[in-house]
Amino acid sequence: MSLDKATVRKIGFLARLEIPEEDLDGLAHELNGILGWVEQLSQVNTEGVAPVASVSQMKLFWRDDAVTDGNMPEKVLANAPDAADGYFLVPKVVE
Repeated sequence: MSLDKATVRKIGFLARLEIPEEDLDGLAHELNGILGWVEQLSQVNTEGVAPVASVSQMKLFWRDDAVTDGNMPEKVLANAPDAADGYFLVPKVVE
């Protein structure tokens, strides 16, 4: 697959990127190099290789699925612009 200037311009438009006209050729060359590398990956023989999420054998720590307040309400409320009696104070938005 080879990308030309028009395709790179369209990709930039879809990605909401403003790409100057003078950068289109260089960007097309770089993207073609990346796509060529990805095509090389498809040639790797992966038969018999199980998919993995990590290269190391890790076991995740399990915790109880319980709702808590974090055991630090003072620290949490310290970040609030305005607080009183253990609650966040917010401006009234409905009359």
